[in-house]
Amino acid sequence: MIIRTIKVSLLVLFVLGPFITSQAQSNVQPVVAETPQVYTAENPGWLVNLEEAYALSKKTGKPIMANFTGSDWCGWCKKLTASVFSKPEFKTWADKNVILLELDFPRRKTLPADIQAQNNNLAQAFQVGGYPTVWVFRLSKDEEKNQFSIEALGKTGYLPTVEEFTGGVDQMINK
Repeated sequence: MIIRTIKVSLLVLFVLGPFITSQAQSNVQPVVAETPQVYTAENPGWLVNLEEAYALSKKTGKPIMANFTGSDWCGWCKKLTASVFSKPEFKTWADKNVILLELDFPRRKTLPADIQAQNNNLAQAFQVGGYPTVWVFRLSKDEEKNQFSIEALGKTGYLPTVEEFTGGVDQMINK
């Protein structure tokens, strides 16, 4: 009797299987692909792409100021943002003097692969050993080789006020 029940169940699945499957599939809602979110910097007004920063730097003649940060885990990085980068005086100064580039190394979110690679390459080129590290530099590009040459103007880390931070960067730029 058990064997007979199994045979009947298999026969039902074999005969009705395509109908059960098509009925189940018809109840499935189509998956709508979401538009991928564009990756932006944690700090408003900062760029995340070196090519973009280079193009603006070349156009304006301003050096690039790159903030190597751990935006979602680094306490000193968060403190630098709160005490300097988020202040209106800093934003006014930056608009006149530098191109802002954020190079993030988060732990709780994933960056696009191309941005991760770019950030890692720049951290290696600048020998970044801790966060925050802020480098000010100029770039030139060999178009044939598609390679950048870096003219490092100086680096800094956390400074507690806008005046101290911008004063130090001004000295780097004016050397």
